[in-house]
Amino acid sequence: MSKISGELQLLTIKKSLESIHYKTEILSGLTVALALVPESIAFALVAKVPPLVGLYAAFIVALITSIFGGRPGMISGATGALAVVMVSLVAKHGVDYLFATVVLMGIFQVLFGSFRFGKFIRLVPHPVIYGFVNGLAIVIFLAQFGQFKDLAGNWLPNDSLMLMGGLIALTMAMIYGLPKLTKAIPAALVAIVVVSGLVIVFGLDTKTVGDIASIKGGLPVFRLPSVPFSFETFWIIAPYSLILAGIGLIESLLTLTLVDELTETRGNSNKECVAQGAANIVTGFFGGMGGCAMIGQSIINITSGGRTRLSGITAGLALLSFILFGSALIERVPIAALIGLMFMVSIGTFEWASFRILNKVPKSDVFVMILVTVLTLVFDLAIAVLVGVIVSALVFAWDNATRIDAKVTTDKSGARHYELFGALFFASTASFLDKFTPASDPDHVVIDFKESRIADHSGIDAVQKITERYAKLGKKVVLRHLSADCVRLLGRAKGIVEVNLCEDPEYKVVS
Repeated sequence: MSKISGELQLLTIKKSLESIHYKTEILSGLTVALALVPESIAFALVAKVPPLVGLYAAFIVALITSIFGGRPGMISGATGALAVVMVSLVAKHGVDYLFATVVLMGIFQVLFGSFRFGKFIRLVPHPVIYGFVNGLAIVIFLAQFGQFKDLAGNWLPNDSLMLMGGLIALTMAMIYGLPKLTKAIPAALVAIVVVSGLVIVFGLDTKTVGDIASIKGGLPVFRLPSVPFSFETFWIIAPYSLILAGIGLIESLLTLTLVDELTETRGNSNKECVAQGAANIVTGFFGGMGGCAMIGQSIINITSGGRTRLSGITAGLALLSFILFGSALIERVPIAALIGLMFMVSIGTFEWASFRILNKVPKSDVFVMILVTVLTLVFDLAIAVLVGVIVSALVFAWDNATRIDAKVTTDKSGARHYELFGALFFASTASFLDKFTPASDPDHVVIDFKESRIADHSGIDAVQKITERYAKLGKKVVLRHLSADCVRLLGRAKGIVEVNLCEDPEYKVVS
């Protein structure tokens, strides 16, 4: 009996834990849905499209990526990074061209993931990720100040600003302090509900979601974009589609990397690319503006306890229910509560540890980190990350170009030995050639690549040049520990070069 009783007790505990898990995921999803509303409306207005276009995109993209994506717990929706690119297209050609562009954007993203290019996110250095996160945290913070203005772009009256400031401070205090008391309910959700209750009960005159735009609507309807099906249309939308696909994938994959670090798990980047593409294809056919991963909402979800697909699915379905049934209630939520939430997201997103490591990492890494942060603020995420990767690659190439060295010895027979150290590639070929003195070397020279690697065709060309120099002087050169693929590309310098293949390593050269 005691054994059965123990098993029943364990089963009860397991079910209890499962219920808490599901409750946390659902509540976290509801919190994210509330935060998605003003952001989606704001980004739709930036793109010069109706608010429902942004809300439909947020619902569809969040739902599809949560079900099929490669990173459970990550939230996707309409984003500002995409909206700023869309605005010129909408202004020139209209909203239907935007829908067609979003569909083509999704196709590009599906192809990117299908060809397994998502793995290239590993090439993004850590300083670039630090800069990306810090820049995006500042962008999220600064974006909230637009809510302190009316629809005409004028600052709200002083009394309204003071009231909003107090409500924002209360929201932030609750989000910060409540987890110290209990984590049973997401602090952000409690803060939004409490502050909304205070505003409604006491009739406080403050800006609400309904003051921005109405979120009431019906189910999105499938329809083909009303654009000519021609090459002319393709040439109009293709450049925008490529840019949007690139920005969307960069932001999504970097957010995936950040969520991986926060949860100490690993997502599937290629699967996420395909899911993002599929979501954008669907949203383009259902009147949405497309989207990608949202770092702010993803942080809200993770810090609220969302770890599985359920939280994202809940967020998408909750957002749809707001549009269909709950618009009257959601439109009464004060903007101050959502600003306070986003301020806390900004503070939590910023990598404060980056200040502590400024004097502990190479100056080049510090430069890249600051550069990416500044470019994110001045231009956009895609430009900032691409420039950061390029600068990091150039710094790496220059650093390794100066590290190639050679140990020169002469054996008992009088032969000169060059034992190489470091990578031989396009940036280090000049230093490599400077290590040799063909005119003064003896008739027999040995070049040993045991501690060196030829990384590209420029390196092979450099070896070809040095062997030809010795060949012109009638001197014999032996190349040791050179890989077989290098030998095939190198040639034999008219029979003067002898290659020793014994114990040669097997590594490939990109040529």
